[in-house]
Amino acid sequence: MKAERWDLLIIGGGPTGLAAGLYAARSGLKTLIVEAKIPGGLLLEAPKIENYPGFPEGIAGQELASRMMRQCQLAGVELRYPEEALELQLGEAKRVKTAEGIYEGEALILAMGTRHRRLGAPGEERLRGRGVSYCALCDGPLFKDRRVAIVGGGNTAASEALYLADIASEVILIHRRPTLRAERALVEALEKRGVRLILNAVVEEIVGEEEVEGLRLRVDGRHMKLGVEAVFISVGQEPNSELARSAGVEVDGGGYIIVDERQRTNIQGVYAAGDITNRPYKQVGTAVAQGITAALEAYGYIRRPYYYRE
Repeated sequence: MKAERWDLLIIGGGPTGLAAGLYAARSGLKTLIVEAKIPGGLLLEAPKIENYPGFPEGIAGQELASRMMRQCQLAGVELRYPEEALELQLGEAKRVKTAEGIYEGEALILAMGTRHRRLGAPGEERLRGRGVSYCALCDGPLFKDRRVAIVGGGNTAASEALYLADIASEVILIHRRPTLRAERALVEALEKRGVRLILNAVVEEIVGEEEVEGLRLRVDGRHMKLGVEAVFISVGQEPNSELARSAGVEVDGGGYIIVDERQRTNIQGVYAAGDITNRPYKQVGTAVAQGITAALEAYGYIRRPYYYRE
């Protein structure tokens, strides 16, 4: 099969990949984004984003993703989805193989993001899709006027709890530490909306025969049963870096791709950006910034302008 030729290849169509594509295309690079699912990534699951600059009233994750995608396409980026990258060849030319074709470029940006981390509690896999969910926006409406729990203590968990507070009869947020990690504004909003907090709590089992019926918890060292009809798990993410690692891209102990301040990996002409990297902050704003940096570095690598230095 003959490979399609591009200047720049990007794997991943979340906010990182879309930002990288926008800047690459506006710089004059013939750019292709390959996305395994739907452009937007985990941004599509965010009920509302209130800390992205330029939207003082907040914006739904799906709306922000849609705007990013349209802007990217208007700049001239080609998006292929759903089309999963299956194999990488990272020689002088960078090749991406999918079930639909083979694409070759002078540079490659890895922006595959992350996936939801599993809680690892008994009953989780067995009841997945039957009351166990990793996306409140996707599955919350199924539990209207019912009692639900969320496991997690960060911004995502707090935001999903606030979203569910408009749907469920009662929302209970369970976190293993004595205080939440979420922003103060979100913590205050939880209190105002009447979201119940259970802190210093570990989920020991998700209980139910055909559907979720409750949770077994250990709270402050004591056992506790909690009756709920759904549990939304929001305990972080894991990087989708297996494909890159198998092609020789270096990762750290957690599987995150190692990059320098210019988003360069250990392989020349290969960049990584966003949540898949070992950069510390996992936010939409930082993901966009890293995508832009990677695109500008890739442009320099391909076009070699006078100011570019290896």
